[in-house]
Amino acid sequence: MCSATATTPFIRLCKPFHSRVPTSFTFNSTRPTFFVRATVVKWRCPNQTLPPNSHTSFQKKALYLESIGIDSFSLIENHPTLITASLDDIKSTVEYITAMDFTAIEFRRMVGMCPEILTTKVSDIIPVFMFLHEEVRVSSSNIKHVINRRPRLIICNVDNQLRPTMYFLQSIGIKDVSKHTNLLSCCVEESFIPRIEYFENIGFSHRDATQMFQTFPQLFCYSIKNNLEPKYNYFVVEMGRDLKEVKKFPQYFSYSLENRIEPRHKRCVEMGVCFPLPLLLKTSEVTFQSRLETFVNSSTPLKTSPLWCAGRDIDQV
Repeated sequence: MCSATATTPFIRLCKPFHSRVPTSFTFNSTRPTFFVRATVVKWRCPNQTLPPNSHTSFQKKALYLESIGIDSFSLIENHPTLITASLDDIKSTVEYITAMDFTAIEFRRMVGMCPEILTTKVSDIIPVFMFLHEEVRVSSSNIKHVINRRPRLIICNVDNQLRPTMYFLQSIGIKDVSKHTNLLSCCVEESFIPRIEYFENIGFSHRDATQMFQTFPQLFCYSIKNNLEPKYNYFVVEMGRDLKEVKKFPQYFSYSLENRIEPRHKRCVEMGVCFPLPLLLKTSEVTFQSRLETFVNSSTPLKTSPLWCAGRDIDQV
């Protein structure tokens, strides 16, 4: 049910969608030169069973997808259940989303990233938009950006996925979830908790670990095996630095080990310089080189000097 306080762009989410004709979507009227056969589908998707007498209906479905610029064969390989989906439901979904001012290019990109969108009914999509707007507080002007950035949000169940994830993020101190909507489609048990436990296992208290994720929520997106672990090992073994630095600057894990962390650390070692992590990693290459030469060619400031902490709060990228 729509909230009485919903803004105008979102009130229309609850209106009948069949009566709306997309204004931002251009259909290709050129008829494909081939007809889709069930035997071809069987070859591309051997594990998918076609319902009886489905040749004609599936052909219409494939032709419709081709008419809006979507490669039906590639899509079916990634999402075989499209074969048995209702053409009317697919059309309704396309019409509903494109009527919200998503362009044809944006829609095709969304489907390419998340084919399940086409088999998600409008009745299941509406609650997602309402949740993002009313509970996560995503503004009307920003809703397209949020969906374009993370199309998978559209296929998530509000009660079983989105709302519990929002509550978890808020429970660890991330109050403004609207800035981190891409995390809402993640699984708390499979993605969030294992990463928090990883930092606890390497020496951080639960409070310190959660504070790192509160400071830098994107930390939840990094693979433990391919990102966190190798960068932690390099930090401790090769750099020999204190974990307190990572606690203050968890963004360390967002930088490339091969292209930034390791080469810059080695240059500092060669010059006999030890920069704070923000100065070491956040600055551009030109600024970093300039700072490195400045420190090497000048006398080392005393710890009581204001210059000792220079660069610790650098915002330059």
